[in-house]
Amino acid sequence: MSGLFGVISSNENCNQALFYGTDYHSHLGTEFGGMAVLGEKFHHKIHAINQTQFKSKFFEDHHQMNGKKGIGAISDTDEQPIFTHSRFGSFFIVTAGFIENKEDLVQDLLEKGISFSEPSRTGVNTSELIAKLITTGDNLIHGIESMFEKIQGSCSLLILHEDGIYAARDRKGYTPLALGKNDGMWAVASETTAFTNLGFETVKFLAPGEIILLNENNGLVSRTPGRPNQQICTFLWIYTGFPASSYENIGVELVRERCGQALARQDKDIEADVVSGVPDSGVGHAIGYAMESKKPYRRPLVKYTAGYGRSYTPPSQETRDLVAKMKLIPIRSIIEGNRMIVCEDSIVRGTQLKNFAIRKLWDCGAKEVHVRPACPPLLFPCRFCLSTRTTQELVARRAIRAIEGRDIEDISEYLVPHSEKYAKMVEWIARDLEVTTLRYLTIDDMIKAIGLPKEKLCLYCWTGEYPAEAATHKRSAEAGKETTKKQK
Repeated sequence: MSGLFGVISSNENCNQALFYGTDYHSHLGTEFGGMAVLGEKFHHKIHAINQTQFKSKFFEDHHQMNGKKGIGAISDTDEQPIFTHSRFGSFFIVTAGFIENKEDLVQDLLEKGISFSEPSRTGVNTSELIAKLITTGDNLIHGIESMFEKIQGSCSLLILHEDGIYAARDRKGYTPLALGKNDGMWAVASETTAFTNLGFETVKFLAPGEIILLNENNGLVSRTPGRPNQQICTFLWIYTGFPASSYENIGVELVRERCGQALARQDKDIEADVVSGVPDSGVGHAIGYAMESKKPYRRPLVKYTAGYGRSYTPPSQETRDLVAKMKLIPIRSIIEGNRMIVCEDSIVRGTQLKNFAIRKLWDCGAKEVHVRPACPPLLFPCRFCLSTRTTQELVARRAIRAIEGRDIEDISEYLVPHSEKYAKMVEWIARDLEVTTLRYLTIDDMIKAIGLPKEKLCLYCWTGEYPAEAATHKRSAEAGKETTKKQK
């Protein structure tokens, strides 16, 4: 994941708003941070933040970055902002999303004589690739629209240019962007959390495929209409988003509370002494469960927040496990002898939950441990935002492999709650996690908790169903590759 922030001012230096606005996206990445400002000239800084927080790395830098407009990013994989000099003028770009056909696009540009120079852990820097694709257009707006046509996956972006700040949300709206305004300033952010303490009011959420231009003299000066067929990432509300954020004017914390309430309504037959959540993203779900069940919410596991971020975001599994182990501290006096409800946002691999949460509860004398994930079993790796990684890593797929004795292509029976295959899968995961009971939230209850129509949500991680347009785009691209092979 990546978090983006841009700000433009009509009358003052934007550096402080840019610094804090970008920092408010630190929950979306742990590897790189970067900012670029345009005043009399461009000024930018990029730092690794895997050992030191964004604030510490950039506190001195931001005082030297003077200008009325700037963009910033927190990233897990690539260094950004990336500089590009083109026939449209010079610009910096930051991106968020996931490009599934990245290798094909890179190869196509290389064959056309276009080279790449920016470092990346994933081969070619994604923001550099997007910049190169944009510069093949007739102008920046046309270039962005052309890029949208070529990519499979998602890409929302900010561009810092002498014209102002261009902002574009991906064509299906997987990765959101919000527009904010205060006296004399406009801002664009991945997370509305960045607006509140900086005095910005949320004006709107960019529509899928919408492109806007912000100018320091006139504010919002141009707008390319978006598309109605939205498919926003559901995982934003379940896990990824910060509790104080909202997407499409639907608050993250309220959704999590409603998920927890729905989980509690499934548990009329469960007796428990304590309701708890795995910090931090499981807490809102647990509060909702406690509200509905009338059972006390307590904190048997507390996160040492002074030094540890999210254990899901680092790219290395070894690092993720270490962070998960060290950040959660059990409180024996709350755990010992009690029957525990443990709410979690989701179960991806299951290893961190088992080894560094559940095991600590048993070691501290828990009488029972009932785990309640606030979404259905994750069965497909994310193709649009990289919220989940590979099929082999998903504990639900490991369960199916163990039950069937092999990998199978058709897993449709495992997607139906209360079916025999579904029950066997959940039972296998419960044994693997070593918990008393395991019950997932149903997909219908999850959708109801969010409050958007099903067709406006991306549910691929749970259903494996591509949005209609994405599936068509993918088939067209694959057909094009096959034609090229035959011609060769």
